[in-house]
Amino acid sequence: MKFSSSLKFNAVAEWWDEYIAYEALKKHVYQLEKQKAGLQESFHDLEANERTSLIGTGADAASTDALFIPLLDRELKKVCLFYETEEQRLSDEVSTLQQEIEQHEQNGPYAGPHFLDHDEDPDDEDEEDDDFDLHSPVRSGERNQSPTRRRRRHSRSASSAGVGGPSGSKLKFDAKRRYSMSSDEHDDLEASNMSLDPHTEHHGAGRGASKSPLVRAKSLASRLKDSIISTGSTSSQPETIWNARNNYAQDTQLLFKRKITRTYVLATSLRSYVELNYAGFRKILKKYDKVTDSNLQDRYLHDVVEQAAPFQQAAKDRLNSKISLLVELYARCVTHGDTVEARRQLKLHQREHIAWERDTVWRQMISQARRGASDESGMIAMGGSLIIEPERGLLNVQTPVGRVKLTAKMLYALIGLVVFLVLLNVQIVDGAEANKCLAILVFATILWATEAIPLFVTSTMIPLLLVVLRVIRSPEGDPLPPPAATKHVFSVMFSPTIMLLIGGFTIASALSKTAIDRVLITKVLSLAGTRPSTVLLAFMGVACFASMWISNVAAPTLCFTLIQPILRTLPPRSSFAPCLIIGIALAANIGGQSSPISSPQNLIAIGAMDPPLDWGSWFAVSLPVSALSIVLIWLLLLVSYRPARSPDGEGEIEVKPVRAPKERFTAKQWWVTFICLLTIALWCVAHSIQDVVGDMGVIAILPIVAFFSTGVLKKDDFEQFLWTVVFIAMGGIALGNGVTNSGLLEVLGDGIRHAISGLELYPVVLLLSVIVLVISTFISHTIASVLLVPIAKEVGANMPGGDRSNLLIFITGLICSTGMGMPVSGFPNQTAATQEDEMGQLYLSNVDFLKNGVPASIIATFIVATVGYLLMRAIGVND
Repeated sequence: MKFSSSLKFNAVAEWWDEYIAYEALKKHVYQLEKQKAGLQESFHDLEANERTSLIGTGADAASTDALFIPLLDRELKKVCLFYETEEQRLSDEVSTLQQEIEQHEQNGPYAGPHFLDHDEDPDDEDEEDDDFDLHSPVRSGERNQSPTRRRRRHSRSASSAGVGGPSGSKLKFDAKRRYSMSSDEHDDLEASNMSLDPHTEHHGAGRGASKSPLVRAKSLASRLKDSIISTGSTSSQPETIWNARNNYAQDTQLLFKRKITRTYVLATSLRSYVELNYAGFRKILKKYDKVTDSNLQDRYLHDVVEQAAPFQQAAKDRLNSKISLLVELYARCVTHGDTVEARRQLKLHQREHIAWERDTVWRQMISQARRGASDESGMIAMGGSLIIEPERGLLNVQTPVGRVKLTAKMLYALIGLVVFLVLLNVQIVDGAEANKCLAILVFATILWATEAIPLFVTSTMIPLLLVVLRVIRSPEGDPLPPPAATKHVFSVMFSPTIMLLIGGFTIASALSKTAIDRVLITKVLSLAGTRPSTVLLAFMGVACFASMWISNVAAPTLCFTLIQPILRTLPPRSSFAPCLIIGIALAANIGGQSSPISSPQNLIAIGAMDPPLDWGSWFAVSLPVSALSIVLIWLLLLVSYRPARSPDGEGEIEVKPVRAPKERFTAKQWWVTFICLLTIALWCVAHSIQDVVGDMGVIAILPIVAFFSTGVLKKDDFEQFLWTVVFIAMGGIALGNGVTNSGLLEVLGDGIRHAISGLELYPVVLLLSVIVLVISTFISHTIASVLLVPIAKEVGANMPGGDRSNLLIFITGLICSTGMGMPVSGFPNQTAATQEDEMGQLYLSNVDFLKNGVPASIIATFIVATVGYLLMRAIGVND
């Protein structure tokens, strides 16, 4: 949890303005970062009518310290003044409590009056006792009320039960009616003080003179009964105000229980106030040193903060001694000397106080967290601010159940359903099962392409349609009954490819959780220097490399986080900012083709190959292709943006260097590194050891067991895997098996053989590359591979020169990652399109993607179709 959120969670709501202004100081830190980078900001002096620079260009650490230390001093002074005031108030309350307790002990258990409403007869009193029984519905309902309503009700009860004079109001507390109250409101205490004041006897003196003998006898009997009860209950120890059982003694015990509890909560809140503010100063100084490359933290904390009154050891000792004294007083007045029980009860009251008094703040913050920190307008922060507006309706349709808003997605789903029903009832291809499978294929393609329903829902629906429509056939060619078809489909869906995908998620999660990815990336970037062109190339290379191992979903998000210090220190309207952002996105897309686990489309391609390609062969093709694509796209961005040029056209900008982390690798990080390297090495030689491990999916179990069994990853990490991607891949595998098993592939194969008859291999490669690029630009890369890999496999199997299916599948898998010409083309582009500057303006527009993404896609596709093709032939794919 961020410290700013932790501060809100733990702060006392009434004291909020007295805490360190952490958020304001953090903004000042970022402002100083800009000034130190040479971005001058002027200050307008209204009196002199002059505009001066706050700090000169290239300010050093001493200059920024001189600006930041007064801000810290102001916050420290505020904290000290408030602490001194509250400490004095606490000392006064504790002293007053001690005096009152000693005074009541001297007065004894019978110093107070005994009130009885003499206008009632004993039968009425019995009825009241029944009404206030602890187990009655009224009291049960009160216990179920909210704390606020309970406090209001008790306050009214206390005021109505307070000792009056002529009004003859009554105060009757009986052990049977007593209930514990954790409320410590001032009005309640004042009412209780009035009821227990011995001088209130004189208010009733006038009435006592006119009392009848019967009434006086009742009063005497009541007093005698209290005396007998107290004598019988304390026969084994001296009777005091704290163990007597008469009404006055029990009222006093309740009063001081509440007084001590309220003072204890104040003392512990003050101790928490000191701890939170010290943590705030430490955190903001750490951030300041990190951002401005200063060394202020140790010096200021030791020489200034720790010497201030609230943070001195003597002040902490005084506060702890008061808390210990309150525990002793509570034990003395409530728990009959049991200090352990007193401490337990006071801590319980403290927890109740926190739960009640801060319930509103907690509830609001938790609600915001659950909504993804979104506001009413639907703006959600995710590296930037993605505005999600409700889908506009095309038209409103009146139905018997009311008006229905017809949206574009509903229309696409309706079109897909109509096409599906038509294809089911019209014979398009030979064979009933093949025709049904064609209908399912077209229906799924429409839903995937339009995203009328979530992608993984469409994939999950495929096994249902395959079984219900009896598409799966037996080896003899007869439709399988639903039970047998169900077993067949589900056995195919969970393939080694799926296990490989989960193993990739495990490695990515472990690298991210242990911060290995951040450490390695920042160390590489620290060598990039300050030239914009070099920094751009370094970030693109890092984004591509990170996508290889932590997926092209997490890699761009991490890189966009790392570039925030650079973006904050760039001059306004600098072209380097959009150039850097789109460069990271394009490089992350290229990284999606670099390793088998970097994206699902690669695993789908490997799963379709026969025999599957080992990691060494994949790297032999993908690494040179990716490296060459990164360099050419980098040159394209340099020409397009000219990122080194200053916004005013004079000179060149310098980029703030990235500082390498100083922390050393921990044992956990070394363990994760070892397991990851071992797993990758085994994947690279999977074909050589297949007699031992069987398949790469079995090797993927190694990181799962190693990380989850040793506590590196937890159950929550497993739950946060991209399970929607897993289900999309499983649905694609099921659909591919259905196409093959139903006979549809044979029918399509005949048409494909007729279409490519007379064509050589390379023209087919070029034609397939264009088709794959266009489709993957407009739909999900994973879905594109699900649809196109089976086609590439069938085309390759029917080539005139022999089976070339693995080669065409390989090319299809690589090109699926190169579709990046639109903002919606892949997750890296989607994330880049949401990046905003400090004023809420988007860095990139659709023009940026069209001007740079489309040429980059063509370049990357051309590299795959030429250099990649030659490398595949060189290493003997399908030879």
